[in-house]
Amino acid sequence: MNEVLDSHISLAHGNGGRLMRLLIERVFVPHLGGGELNTQADAVPVALPSGEIVVTTDGFTVQPLEFPGGNIGALAIHGTVNDLAVAGARPLYVTLAAIIEEGFEVAALDRIVRSLGKAAREAGVRVVAGDTKVVPRGHGGGVYLALTGIGVREPGCALGMGAIRAGDKILVSGPVGDHGIAVMLAREAFGLRGDVVSDAATVLPLTRALLGVEGLRFMRDPTRGGLATVAHEIAQGVGLGVVLEEAAIPVSEQTESVCAILGYDPLYLACEGRVVAVVAAEVADVALVAWQGLALGVGAAVIGTVGEAPGGVVLRTRIGGARVLPELEADALPRIC
Repeated sequence: MNEVLDSHISLAHGNGGRLMRLLIERVFVPHLGGGELNTQADAVPVALPSGEIVVTTDGFTVQPLEFPGGNIGALAIHGTVNDLAVAGARPLYVTLAAIIEEGFEVAALDRIVRSLGKAAREAGVRVVAGDTKVVPRGHGGGVYLALTGIGVREPGCALGMGAIRAGDKILVSGPVGDHGIAVMLAREAFGLRGDVVSDAATVLPLTRALLGVEGLRFMRDPTRGGLATVAHEIAQGVGLGVVLEEAAIPVSEQTESVCAILGYDPLYLACEGRVVAVVAAEVADVALVAWQGLALGVGAAVIGTVGEAPGGVVLRTRIGGARVLPELEADALPRIC
């Protein structure tokens, strides 16, 4: 029997019956593993190699759902995998919960799930379990996604705030703020158009390149709140000041131009394919070369130093002055990841 899948989501697609079965079979299963995806069990076993198990959970509510350089599906995989990667782990599995709004176009959902599946395969992770729910029209933003990621890292991995020392150097793997600006331009809220593309990507190659560098202290992906927020997390976490060098921080010309027009600070804008790392000063050049040898790290730079004493986050400007970077308060660009 050749059953036809409706063109738009109805509440019946979430009731556990025939339409829900069709939705899972026609949209989710083909893109997320085919015959390997067990849709009959409430829970599935997974094999874990030896090592320390690392788990992360994240939710994704970006608006619009599709933007230059990606969509919420690929973004969800990138965000989940990247959280594992900066913790020093090798991502293995993810679970997926999709909250879909009544009336959402099935073709758009198919594009999102296809992109999610492609990003998962590229990152080397398997979607092993999931759930779908449908909320009434007007009660959601089209699609919300929630993912849990599971990975494994070497026992005794010492990455973390506690490893940071005064004098350590801070690096970023590439230009900051592109994702935030790409999403903002896709909204057309200001009547502007541009060719900024989201930096959304799997940062696993970047993190694996640094794991072999003796003197690596800490890694973080600068998503919500951007580079400035990671700097504040470091300052608060270790009780030492952070000094960033404005002239060294990479920002693309297009992003800088949009920020200048609209009054945004790219240091507070989300990235979805960058890594901030803290390393011992003596290995900063080694870490930089390791990154710059990768496609994702061509624009990498040493951008700052962990200070000797408490002092918040200070930006040394291009003209030789200094200004305090305040902690983020209001979010100028909500729902970007």
